[in-house]
Amino acid sequence: MGGQSRTVAVEPVVLLVISLGGGIGALLRYTVGRHWPVRPGQVPWSTFVINVTGCLAMGILMVLITEVWVANKLLRPFLGVGILGGFTTFSTYCLEIRRLLESGATAEALGYLGGTVVAALAAVALGMGATRLVFGTARRGRRGEQR
Repeated sequence: MGGQSRTVAVEPVVLLVISLGGGIGALLRYTVGRHWPVRPGQVPWSTFVINVTGCLAMGILMVLITEVWVANKLLRPFLGVGILGGFTTFSTYCLEIRRLLESGATAEALGYLGGTVVAALAAVALGMGATRLVFGTARRGRRGEQR
């Protein structure tokens, strides 16, 4: 397709707030994991709760910064990409599924695999819906009509 590459410039301050937020989110996740350890062969509830809670927070955040507030341009990178990106963890989720399978806990692995996806999607929808309800906003179509 033409072989042209497109370079996107990112302001250094954006990289800084993402880095700071990511550090905070990762420390929060580490703290939860230390206080709620996972035993071999058991469902890793700490990671499940972290990921579902992060998805709930993302649903709330996206409505707040796109429909309720006129947000500072650094808020989304700091909170969404940084803190919530550092807090939630897809890689650990995948590793834990593999560990469950290797330990012979196939039913638990499959339940965790599917349950996390369903709960995470439901949490985003719940966060968005509840925030819209609380703030009296409604999703609008292309022409501004309410849905």
